Amino acid sequence: MKLDESDSGLDVTVVIPAFNEAESLAELVPHVARVLDGQGIGFEVLVVDDGSSDDTVDVVTGLHAVDGRVGLLSLRRNFGKSAALKTGFEHAQGRYVITMDADLQDDPEELPLLIADLEGGLDLVSGWKRTRHDPISKTWPSRFFNGVVSRVTGIPLHDFNCGLKAYRAEVTRSVALYGEMHRFLPVLAHTQGFRVGEREVKHHARRYGQSKFGPARFVNGFLDLLEVVFLAGGSRTPLHVFGRVGTACLVLGGVINVYMFILWLVEGALRVRPLLLFGVILIILGIQFISIGLLAALIHAPASRERDYPLGHTLLPLGSDEGQARTTGSLLGFLHRHGQGESHRGQSERASEAGSVVNRSGEKGTE
Repeated sequence: MKLDESDSGLDVTVVIPAFNEAESLAELVPHVARVLDGQGIGFEVLVVDDGSSDDTVDVVTGLHAVDGRVGLLSLRRNFGKSAALKTGFEHAQGRYVITMDADLQDDPEELPLLIADLEGGLDLVSGWKRTRHDPISKTWPSRFFNGVVSRVTGIPLHDFNCGLKAYRAEVTRSVALYGEMHRFLPVLAHTQGFRVGEREVKHHARRYGQSKFGPARFVNGFLDLLEVVFLAGGSRTPLHVFGRVGTACLVLGGVINVYMFILWLVEGALRVRPLLLFGVILIILGIQFISIGLLAALIHAPASRERDYPLGHTLLPLGSDEGQARTTGSLLGFLHRHGQGESHRGQSERASEAGSVVNRSGEKGTE
């Protein structure tokens, strides 16, 4: 499999977050190298040690001594999987980034298939462990969780929490990863306009150690889902969300109280009625919701102003210094790919003043 390399000369970066997985890493990393070498893919492996207390650092150091393409990023303490992935993403140099768990339950033989899906046009490919070799205490809650997330977000994936995923590098640079948001990377990418898909992958039983996640992850997952749905709501600001609820309460409460006022004019007396109290409560709630929205908007505004928006296809305008600098190479590359080659070199140089065509990832086209 021959891929177009990134600026760093690497096709793929494999990021492996690890917490006390020394025995598994000793088998996993060489297996990954064999698979990618067999496909002729240039790669690097970044093992992110999430504060392990076993021999993880020593094992990876030994693997690096044997194969310099293996790297180690060691966090000073256990910060969690999202922090480990974020650290790996920040140091990845490959055009594609693949994440996989360190427990040997993900199969390295799947890597070329995931890469092929990216080559086919997807921006993020999530693994789907249709057949899982885990106890029922994990499989059934996970199935329920995935069903709820798919329903709420509208993204038809079966396994959001699968550790085996492949990304274009621009996806890993665009999503904000913190807390325990690693479960929702497909959702975060989808809301930014990236194309998300899935592939059924093999799943193996754990051979060493034990799972690092307990029942609390499902509670945290549903709480994080609320945050994701709220924060990833496109152009909606906190004031839009809370303001709509508050406005509805104010309108309904106002209608009720207008009705009670008319009733008072007709009857000449007004007794304390449950409907009157309900109308007053709705007005108070409406004011509170709008006030919360205003406060949240003040907090949210700085982050919104600093937000970067991912680009797809781009044309640099005439007169752009960057466009003029790269135009000739871009057009020559285009002509070369379309079989016109050297005979059009002079024409393409004269046409270099017309602008620069940029590919979908935002990098300028070259030969």
